[in-house]
Amino acid sequence: MRVVVVGGGVLGTFHAWQAVRRGHEVLQVERELEARGASVRNFGLVWVSGRADGAEIELAQRARDLWAEVPGVGVRPAGSLTVCRTEAELAVAKEAAARPDAAARGFQVLDAEQTRERNPALKGDLLGALWCTRDAIVEPREVLPALRAELLKTNRYQFLGGREVRNVHAGRVVDDHGTTHAADVVVLCTGAWHSGLIRELIDDLPVRRVRLQMMQTAPLDDTLTTAVADADSFRYYPAYDGAALDELAPQDPIAADHKMQLLMVQRTHGGLTIGDTHEYDEPFGFDVQSDPYDYLQDTAEHLLGRKLPTIVRRWAGVYSQATGDEVIVRREVADGVHLVTGPGGRGMTMSPAIAEATFDAIGRIEK
Repeated sequence: MRVVVVGGGVLGTFHAWQAVRRGHEVLQVERELEARGASVRNFGLVWVSGRADGAEIELAQRARDLWAEVPGVGVRPAGSLTVCRTEAELAVAKEAAARPDAAARGFQVLDAEQTRERNPALKGDLLGALWCTRDAIVEPREVLPALRAELLKTNRYQFLGGREVRNVHAGRVVDDHGTTHAADVVVLCTGAWHSGLIRELIDDLPVRRVRLQMMQTAPLDDTLTTAVADADSFRYYPAYDGAALDELAPQDPIAADHKMQLLMVQRTHGGLTIGDTHEYDEPFGFDVQSDPYDYLQDTAEHLLGRKLPTIVRRWAGVYSQATGDEVIVRREVADGVHLVTGPGGRGMTMSPAIAEATFDAIGRIEK
């Protein structure tokens, strides 16, 4: 088939990858010259550990396996440590490690000494950690160019940046240069863009936009051998729901106000990506706020037992999140036109499996 994928982010690019793998010819259209949204403004975490039971964890586990098959993107199977500094936090970790599927999620509770053996950079005060072997790291600013380079080698893929799609009809896509592109199948992966063409095609999508703030440091003169989270992460991932979670002390007011957790990943150049916050009510501010950054810096320094390197970048991002029970919102909005959106903060983790499921469904429709 001739497949046109609209959207150059990680979700769109993995739909292009999946289509090429199945023998189709693919044109990928992106309104920016390069993707600039949440696909490059994230931690680069392939985060299996905390996912909800059922469809969500199944997709995450499948995606983790698919990531290992993607050439050229440099997946690091580093695992993650969710660090506990109180007995109540450690109790949540122990409860998670007692789940029936703990082994499949790669859960293991470590004491303080074992935690530091696993990640010697964690020199601060801690009681232990939840070790999750299935979690992995990729470089979000490098994944898309690397994946496109692999796709180009097939001679069945073209990337067209700087083109905004204006009209979609059965069998064709029209961009803002007036060019018409023939298509047997169109897949719309437009991320947090819910207006314009998307609203014309469907106006009752169960999605919302979420804004987050993050930062990056100069290179750290030490090696962070795993991804790192603080115990506030337990509050934001469904796998940790349970009696022990209810016994946690209230969050710090700043963390509660900004719906925060600490996630920390070392980039290949040595700097640390640190975040994040969550803002749900629009209109979002156009500026970034300092208090959350100060809180995150203080938390990271407590875990590392040292001052952070200089903060060299701060940024905000916006992603699309499903508001209902669906893990991903998938709709056929016109004949042969499929909209895929709303992965929330799961996009980098799950995109390979989401794309696979899309083309499995399209295949059934075609038959």
